[in-house]
Amino acid sequence: QPLISSAKWLQVHGLKRNKLSLSQILSQIGFQHRKDYVTTLGKLVASRYADGLFPQYKRAQDGSVYNLTAKKELILHFVDCLMGAIELYKQRMEWLTSESRQIFGVIQEQCIVIVLDFGTAAPTEFDLCRDALSTVLVEQVTQIAKFNLIRAAQDLMRWQQKSTPVSEYTVKSAVTWLWKLDPETAASHTSSAEALLEAMSDEAVSS
Repeated sequence: QPLISSAKWLQVHGLKRNKLSLSQILSQIGFQHRKDYVTTLGKLVASRYADGLFPQYKRAQDGSVYNLTAKKELILHFVDCLMGAIELYKQRMEWLTSESRQIFGVIQEQCIVIVLDFGTAAPTEFDLCRDALSTVLVEQVTQIAKFNLIRAAQDLMRWQQKSTPVSEYTVKSAVTWLWKLDPETAASHTSSAEALLEAMSDEAVSS
């Protein structure tokens, strides 16, 4: 799937966009049972002409009642459409909660700098971090324009001096650099802030 936000995804696949929200479906398979104000009674009174004539549906949200007039075929059509929408939503949720997206979300920017702050991670944790970073590089960074890696350390470490165009070669190079990092590199209490400032100073990222 392309790297798009859920908001943009819903603009294409959402229920409202496809006229499958409850109110939209009800307006296509029936009509609302109206209430009119009766002056002599001084209150709203629902018409009774349709009582028993049509099946009715009462919305839990506002208590409004709809008389259902659609034929079975049309209702089954909407059932099929809703089942298809449910399947799409399931696929989207599975995609969002799998692989690198489970940790990093969906990268939407075209130019990024990933700041690596391993702190005092144990060797096994350090390798887990590198595994996760390698995965996001291969799965998501390959779909954007530019990237760079900066490691927070006493002596700041950069994969490249500035963000670099994405290609198969540069992604492989970044992964190789990542796995050559020393887990015991010294850090200071200002390392994280310095690395973030360095990342933000990249003109391609800030533009």
